[in-house]
Amino acid sequence: MQNSPEEIEIAIIGAGPAGLMAAEVLTETGHKPVLFDAMPTPARKFLMAGKSGLNITHSEPLEKFLSRFGNRETEVAPAVRDFTPEDMQKWCDSLGVKTFIGSSGRVFPREMKASPLLRAWLERLYQNGASLRTRHRWTGWAKTGGSDCLTFVTNDSPVNIRARATILALGGASWPKLGSDGTWQDILKAKGVEIAPLKPANCGFGARWSEHFRSRFAGAPIKGCMLSVGESSTKGDFVISVYGIEGSAVYTLSRPLRQAIENNGEALLTLDLVPDRTLGALVERLSKPRGKRSFSTHLKRAAGITGAKASLLRECLPTDTLADTSKLAAGLKALPLRLSAPRPIEEAISTAGGISFCALTDGLMLKALPGVFAAGEMLDWEAPTGGYLLTGSMAQGRQAAKNVLTFLGEGG
Repeated sequence: MQNSPEEIEIAIIGAGPAGLMAAEVLTETGHKPVLFDAMPTPARKFLMAGKSGLNITHSEPLEKFLSRFGNRETEVAPAVRDFTPEDMQKWCDSLGVKTFIGSSGRVFPREMKASPLLRAWLERLYQNGASLRTRHRWTGWAKTGGSDCLTFVTNDSPVNIRARATILALGGASWPKLGSDGTWQDILKAKGVEIAPLKPANCGFGARWSEHFRSRFAGAPIKGCMLSVGESSTKGDFVISVYGIEGSAVYTLSRPLRQAIENNGEALLTLDLVPDRTLGALVERLSKPRGKRSFSTHLKRAAGITGAKASLLRECLPTDTLADTSKLAAGLKALPLRLSAPRPIEEAISTAGGISFCALTDGLMLKALPGVFAAGEMLDWEAPTGGYLLTGSMAQGRQAAKNVLTFLGEGG
């Protein structure tokens, strides 16, 4: 049983990308931060994301990149301007990990894996004086010797730590089996920290498929579409799922889709199945006599629509619309798909909501808890997949660490 708290200088709770990047900044200035993580190994979500090809950032111009943070652009921009997508690529190179830009503009390590980058990163951190304590689940603070100490549960016994400064980088609540379970919310709320409710982001959405369509096309990709909801739109691919739709184009629109459902009980997603053709051109081609050809053959020849796309058209449009050339063409250009609900937060790639920026100073310190900083996905911002989440989280880890140095009287 620990009788008195262990004294350390800087504690970082959460050994994901934001926490590791905070540790890097601190070790570069001669400090020896201690990282704590509840899991047996660090950066589990980072490694899982890398299994399908680690997308570290995006190569688009910085101002466009910043716009991806939506209504939180103003709050996130200072961190990203200080650690840009180009800086991210240079940082990878400094670890001996070469990158390349894909056809979509996304940036990947040449090996397309997260594990080599993480190994090199951890080795450098350890060599520079950082240390990692796994299986340490943070449970809050306790009064010891007249001051607050960080408290942890371990496999052996409770641990108390007194730190001069603390950085919280605990993630949101998506993929909780990998460590980000959102349990920190109650701890901080008890200390008077304002927290916006956590919600699923970069997630799939439910659609009321017929049993025939679901059983036949679950797992089928729908490629080369323009997806629109309200004033937001994106061009890309998505996948039919048993419950509805998912995929990169859907994730890009997850915020306006989620907001539409919150406001109206459902979201109307409009699909342009043939964005490279005009309405007039479609009407002209569909109006040509089809002779003895079946509807499916005619649709294929006139509009290039086959398979899952053709069945999606039948799923979403009334039968009489399919028989009317003008209405059919309009349906191809603006197919209405009603979505009922986002998937549960446990299935989401990331989360929206978190510590409100009004609860933070400009330096990411909690106003209610002097000396305690927060960074990454546990703050109230979100971004689509494509490297934006990772870059934003790591940039904020750097920002928090630099402000820790200022707090300790060492900022330049």
